[in-house]
Amino acid sequence: MNKKVYLLALVAFVVGTVELIIGGTLDLVAEDLGVSLGHVGLLITIFSLVFAIASPVLLTLTAKVERKRLTLWTLFIFFLGNLLAYFSPNYSILMLARIFTAASGSLLVVLGVTIASTIVHAEYRGRAIGTIFMGISGSLVLGVPLGLTIGNTFGWRAPFLLISILTLLSMVAVFFLLEKIDPKPVLSIKKQIQTLKDQKIFTAQLTSFLFLTGHLTLYAYLTPFLKTTMGLNGTWVSVAYFIFGVAAVSGGGFGGFLSDKLGSEKSILGIISVFAVAIFIIPYVTFSLPVFLIVMVIWSALSWAITPAQQNYLISSAPETADIQQSLNNSALHLGIALGSTIGAMVIEQSSVIHNATAGGFFVLFALGTAYFSITRGQAVTNEQENLNQA
Repeated sequence: MNKKVYLLALVAFVVGTVELIIGGTLDLVAEDLGVSLGHVGLLITIFSLVFAIASPVLLTLTAKVERKRLTLWTLFIFFLGNLLAYFSPNYSILMLARIFTAASGSLLVVLGVTIASTIVHAEYRGRAIGTIFMGISGSLVLGVPLGLTIGNTFGWRAPFLLISILTLLSMVAVFFLLEKIDPKPVLSIKKQIQTLKDQKIFTAQLTSFLFLTGHLTLYAYLTPFLKTTMGLNGTWVSVAYFIFGVAAVSGGGFGGFLSDKLGSEKSILGIISVFAVAIFIIPYVTFSLPVFLIVMVIWSALSWAITPAQQNYLISSAPETADIQQSLNNSALHLGIALGSTIGAMVIEQSSVIHNATAGGFFVLFALGTAYFSITRGQAVTNEQENLNQA
């Protein structure tokens, strides 16, 4: 496989890290800017929402621009957005910075996927796309502990400076290592959305959306949850996030293994079911740190174990539009992150962070229902999909 794919995966990792990097320092940001935890949580919400919506829109608008040039300019805008976040004097400017980085970041991820599929031979295309998504998932898992460690040591602004530096290094690498790439035809947004008319596909995408909504309702506010329910200090919170990250990355491999052995359908239903049990019992095991960590490892591992199973399921259910479904699934995941962080903020504002796990658990149960509905439908209708490909 072309080694330049790993460069694109690193770019995706840097971009994805920004989304949740502020999650570990919510209390520091709130105190410094004089706003509530719920308001700071909305910085995650707005990023994920813009990320999900901007991705297909910007890809369509820039369809005729040479890919390397577009990547460099988008990286530059991403760099400016992070620099603005670092110097932001108030909450409003920080929110504006998050919008800039989300929009540019969403385009960078899609460019990474499309470029990776272009520069490799056909037999390596699936592996190349999977490598890009590994960079994204890894960043979402490691972004919070990275931001927490650096933020607690040097202040909450420091992670944004680090991302700015990494972005500049990415620009240099892309400039010297990536060749010019002509753009390929892109399906219109309308035609991309038309692929969701099939109930089997739509409810599969809805499953990803609801699952991430439930997960982020608690995960986006794990720092205040740990401090409130267990009285952990910054050091122990960092340890908890590190354990969470290792378990989540391992869970991705476990999910792929499980999908190969049991099939994607059984894996999806099993993972969601056990995940629901774990998130519901989390508030009841905070009396003991060892017991809590055991349950947290299960929760963390399964949070990303579902990803390979879900991707395999979408590919097998709609093979003619597999690339489109992967892109739409990425949007569904980020919409779930946006809604989850919003629901979590509402729970905190109206009651207490203690109840975030329970609120998130109900969304996971809804995800189990939509997954079962999708799996019990017949094979996705492909006639319309073939027409879309011909278009």
